[in-house]
Amino acid sequence: MNLSRALIPDLSVLQAFECAARHGSFTQAAAELNLTQSAVSRQIRALESQLGVVLFERVRRHVVLSATGRALLPSVMKLLAQSEELVQRAMASCDGRSVLSLATLPTFASRWLLPRLPDFTARHPDIVVNIASRSEPFDLSDRDFDLAIHYGQPVWAHAHCTYLCSEIILPVASPALLERHRVTTVEDLAGAPLLHLATRPQQWPDWFAQHDAPDVIAYHGHRFDQFNMIIEAACIGLGFALLPKYLIESDLAAGRLQVALDRSMTTENNYYLVSPEGKTDYGAVKAFETWILSRVSSSPALDQR
Repeated sequence: MNLSRALIPDLSVLQAFECAARHGSFTQAAAELNLTQSAVSRQIRALESQLGVVLFERVRRHVVLSATGRALLPSVMKLLAQSEELVQRAMASCDGRSVLSLATLPTFASRWLLPRLPDFTARHPDIVVNIASRSEPFDLSDRDFDLAIHYGQPVWAHAHCTYLCSEIILPVASPALLERHRVTTVEDLAGAPLLHLATRPQQWPDWFAQHDAPDVIAYHGHRFDQFNMIIEAACIGLGFALLPKYLIESDLAAGRLQVALDRSMTTENNYYLVSPEGKTDYGAVKAFETWILSRVSSSPALDQR
């Protein structure tokens, strides 16, 4: 049974509700929306009347969301975000070009994807690319993404995962640190200052274990929660870092970092291109998938196994 359109609130009314909820004030909401305070009050009353619920409680000079209002707010915010994205996509494609929305890991985007993206746009001038950073799986349909780049296992609800590559991880350090702390064997790194990625706390112990030094206690040293931070920390000589080679190609080429020991490691996780169910036949999705697979296969810093 289809919902009667008469039951759907006007977007301007939902905007007034979201804005008043965010500010806790009809007056501030009115200022943001360029309306009068009485106009915002009327919109809220109309929404309450239409829904048959109380959305705000009046407390002194402020308004506070009721329990029903708090429950409704996330859905309203999601609907407004989807509406905004719909308009932006329509405006971006007004010249006849397709729009491809991609969610990707932030460091993968900045250090591997973006330097190569001009090649894709040159090959496909009819496609506009929107890129947003995401670190964890999410509902692709909720945010209307066409594709995502995911690191982990090939598990993503309501989506298809295509294998891209695995990582080649190497111990690296700044030239200045390598001058002070020479490394010729795995054991030489046992007492060295180590840098750790907080999201991969077992990486150094696993590296030592894979290279016949399982008894080394390798949890000492500074910790960082982003690849960009640990790369910078390694470049300025704070310690030795285990880093994916594809993330530090430019730093190695420029001499900011050097491979401390040519003993690589691969992890159990891989990179995947994720497409939501029902979008695999979208032309822009096929074009990007073909392109990125070709670029990955030609990149020596990535392992295709």
